[in-house]
Order: sequence, then structure tokens, then C-alpha cells
Amino acid sequence: MPLSSPNGGNIAIVGASETERVGVVPDMSMIQLHADAARRALKDAGLTPADVDGIATAETQVIEVAAMLGIRPRWMDGTTIGGCSFMAHVRHAAAAIATGQASVVLITHGESGRSWVGMPNYSMNPRGPDGQFEQPYGAIAPYSLFTLPALAFLKARGMGQRDLAEVVVAQREWAIPNERAQRRTPVTVEDVLAGPRVAYPFTRDMCCVVTDGGGALVLVSAERARDLPSAKRAVYLMGSGESCESVLVSQMDDLTSFGSFRRASAEAFETAGVTHADIDHAMFYDAFAHLPLYMLEDTGFVGFGESGAFHAEGHTRPGGRLPINTNGGGMSYTHSGMYGMYAIQEAVRQLRGEAVVQVPDMKLSFVQGVGGLFWSAASLILSNQAP
Repeated sequence: MPLSSPNGGNIAIVGASETERVGVVPDMSMIQLHADAARRALKDAGLTPADVDGIATAETQVIEVAAMLGIRPRWMDGTTIGGCSFMAHVRHAAAAIATGQASVVLITHGESGRSWVGMPNYSMNPRGPDGQFEQPYGAIAPYSLFTLPALAFLKARGMGQRDLAEVVVAQREWAIPNERAQRRTPVTVEDVLAGPRVAYPFTRDMCCVVTDGGGALVLVSAERARDLPSAKRAVYLMGSGESCESVLVSQMDDLTSFGSFRRASAEAFETAGVTHADIDHAMFYDAFAHLPLYMLEDTGFVGFGESGAFHAEGHTRPGGRLPINTNGGGMSYTHSGMYGMYAIQEAVRQLRGEAVVQVPDMKLSFVQGVGGLFWSAASLILSNQAP
């Protein structure tokens, strides 16, 4: 049976903006970063806070963001499923708009991930599964929790650290011209492998940067989008999907392949009615270098064991068959803790023809997010073609 959805181009992103600054922003708190991004996205859309009747965010309370902006919404979404929450928010907002629950939805993100100004106090939760079964044994930081699945993935395919390093080198090539990127120094595979070891198999450059920043999106119906000043720059949601497994990385159904990537992306392609060959560009959430490898295979762009060679052969770099992470990604551009918003922002820039390093002839972009340590996944297929 075909999946039904409010996608198919009926919902448009008409406003998109990151905070004025990303990187080190010690003079702005978490909520101020939300507000800065929100105001900039609304201005981009040609709308004001008074037009907004739906709001979504993660980690921060929706009520706090709404109060900061003077918004009194009739629809709210505080879904928090890790860094892919914002991809899920786009999907949920589309459903809300399609069913009349909201007409203008604002999705916000802000994190003082580096300066830690106004951030919540994250601590071990002895009542949760991770607090009982992982954290007491030292499995706390993402770089330590990701090591086991990364090693299992590589071993199952006869791949190794060089394949991780190739991902870093390919993405750094996109970041070098980007003045907002945090890591812009050209690197070789040997440079990456020789870098300080964080947790085997990860060296420093295989791990994301730690930054402050944020972003926001404004969604409306495609019909309403036609009447806005931003109509010619609208980006349409063609398909979406989401899925989850466990909050314990040790309880993944399969360490060598993430089922949530497979399920979410399959639904996105089915609801969009397009194939992998139709995709011009992809944004893969890359907190660490193994994630784009998983995503390439699990979302069906390449076969089992082909992801390493796909990067090494240059297919993801400028001029390649499938440009990936064209802002430099979380490992070179920015990563304030929940990277999903920045991946969507770059997909929108590419589809608008406004990216720093522009992919030519863009029509369709695929965005794949991961939540937490293989907790969840969400997928979007976006287009610049009006329905």
C-alpha cells in the first residue's frame, strides 16, 4: 500500500537562516541564539512573529522560545530525539499545515555548545537505561559510545581508518572556501591519520567541531508561499520519514547497519516518488566520520562495502557524482551539539543557488539526520521546483 503524507511539494520552506555568527559566540545565551535565528528567518520569509501560529524546537522549551519572541501559538512541537529533531519537526510541521492545525510554523534551534551560556545542566540520570547500563562503565561521551559500532561497520566490510580519513578530506575540501567554517586548513589522509587520537578509531579531525550557533526555518503551504516576497526562493518538501531504535548503542539491532536510516529514508523516497538517481545533492549528519559511510549504504546510494571507495574516488567532492556535506559538515563547518538544523540550512542554500560552493543545476536534495548515538533517524527530500 502506498504511504500517504502531506509532502509532494504541498509544503514550502519560505524562510531559512542561521544565526549571524557561528563558532565562538560567548556573548549570547542559548535562548538568545534561538531568537537571533528566528528573527533572521522570519525576515528572510517576509513575515513577522505576529504571523506565526505554530512553533517547534528541541531541548529548549517551546514555551520559552515563544515567550521570547512574543508568539502565542496554537500548535507546538517539542519533539526531542537528538540532533535529527529538526528534520522531524519539518515533517511534523508539514502535517500540521496540511491539516489546518497551523498556517505559519517557525522551527528554531540555538545552542551555546562551546561557550555554555544559558545551557541546561546535563548530568547522569540513574533512572534512565543509559544511566544504569552504560554510563557507570565509562561509556559517556559520544566519541567513546560510537567506537564499537564504527569498528564493527569497518570490520564487516574489510575497511579501516583510511576510509574514515577519506570522509574528512572530502568534506574539508568543501569547507576551505567557506569563511564561516571552523576548520579550513587543507588536509591529506595522512594528516588525518597522524592527528591526535581521541578514541580508537577516531583521531581529532574525524570528530566534529564544538561550537555555538543556531538556525531557524519558516514553513507555510505551497499556496501561501506563492503570495510571499520570498516565493521565488521557496523550497518544497517532497518526502520525509522518521524512525528510532534504542537509547542504548549497545542495543542496536545490528551494529554494522542502522535500521532507522533504512526505514526513514525508504519512506522519504516513497512519499516523494523519486529515486536515488534523481538526487543532485545530499547532506549527511556527520558528528563523526563513520556516519556518512553508514548513511551512504543504509539509505541506498551505494551497495554494501562501497561507501569507502565512493569517497576515496572523489564522488562526494566538488564536481563529483553526489556532492555531500557541501558546507564542510559537522566535522569542518559547525556543530553546536545538534547538527540537524545546519544540514537543512545548507540544503536550502543549495536549492536556492545561494551556497558558498554551489552545486550546478540543483533540483533535489536529500537530507539524512541521526539522533543521539544511533537512537533515531529522520530524512527529508527537498526541491526547488514548485508543484
